[in-house]
Amino acid sequence: MAELKADVLVLGAGMVGVGAALHLQKKGRDTVLIDRHELAGEETSYGNGGLIECASVFPYMFPRDLRQILQYATNRTPQLRYHFADLPSFLPWLVRYFLASSPERALHSAMAELPLIQRSLVEHEALIAEADVPELLRRTGWIKLYRSDATLAKAVKELERAKQYGVAGDILNASAIAAREPNLTGDFAGAVHFRDPGFVPDPGGLAKAYAALFGRKGGRFVVGDARTLEQSGARWRVATLEGSITAREVVVAMGPWSDQIFAPLGYSIPLNVKRGYHIHLAPRGNAVLNHPVLDSDQGFLLAPMNRGIRLTTGAEMARRDAPPTPVQVERAMPKAHRLFPLGEPVDAQPWKGARPCLPDMLPVIGKAPRHPGLWFDFGHQHHGLTLGPATGRLLAEMMTGETPFADTTPFAVERFG
Repeated sequence: MAELKADVLVLGAGMVGVGAALHLQKKGRDTVLIDRHELAGEETSYGNGGLIECASVFPYMFPRDLRQILQYATNRTPQLRYHFADLPSFLPWLVRYFLASSPERALHSAMAELPLIQRSLVEHEALIAEADVPELLRRTGWIKLYRSDATLAKAVKELERAKQYGVAGDILNASAIAAREPNLTGDFAGAVHFRDPGFVPDPGGLAKAYAALFGRKGGRFVVGDARTLEQSGARWRVATLEGSITAREVVVAMGPWSDQIFAPLGYSIPLNVKRGYHIHLAPRGNAVLNHPVLDSDQGFLLAPMNRGIRLTTGAEMARRDAPPTPVQVERAMPKAHRLFPLGEPVDAQPWKGARPCLPDMLPVIGKAPRHPGLWFDFGHQHHGLTLGPATGRLLAEMMTGETPFADTTPFAVERFG
């Protein structure tokens, strides 16, 4: 079998990898997309809330409130659960996360990512139009519900801060909540409706639509094992089902599995995962959910996906490949039934995925310092769906010598020493 050649190999066909492949293709690079699955978007990109979160200026940082930290430590909050047995493996990372979450450093991360957040929906809109899948984008925004005056007041304060950076939101009272979502039931202090974010009712389907666009434009998508990556002279080689493929450059866009590539090459990057779960349920009767709705105080989100109402939970700190423990889904289920008329589960069991996170909640994007032709594009924390196309553009501009649309310094791997 003859060895195939290309300009660039992109390892990983989630939203981040597909976004990078499409933008490199637009720059005239012969690009091959490689994944262990036969279809794109089968892992982390499949199991999210479906939000293109262009209103999320401030990343998810470690809390500084002592009472909230104690609740996390005792596993008494629905927003976070951890495996005590795995604590030694991720505690050093949590310490770095805590230190990176100081007000000054958190603001630095937010301002570094702001140009990407602001460009996120624009990039998706362009690709959705080109892929001819307008049905996969709804301009409904999303709603955060609050059950206490204290949490609502905090949310209003955060909204006012975000408005300085162009975020639009409506503060809703009980009657306004009912007008937007007449099938919700509960005692709410209020809500915030973020109007601008896009909603994708099939995130995995959107990644597949982008991969199909990549193929129609001449790109190649092959099944292969990224762990076979090796340097061969001035080129990089990967084994695939179609034989070996070599290229001058390779992009690591494998999300929570990126350590399988960078660690053997000698890079010490503090990549960790926050696991998450979801399950789809049928709506009961004629009940309709018009927006994704986050029950902030109870720690779960309901999203009206094509497959059904998707119930997603908070983060779980555990080893990436540890057996699933969907306790958060089990605890949220009765609360979700009280919030919205839900019927029987559509899925046989909850889905489990992993979000790739770095302590400063910024991705690694850019050139590997010790290996010519090796590029990184991973660690998008909770925003892989949101940022995939935007970081793909940024990376393609870096790789082709153009002036990047945003400062790339905060995303460099060298920030970790």
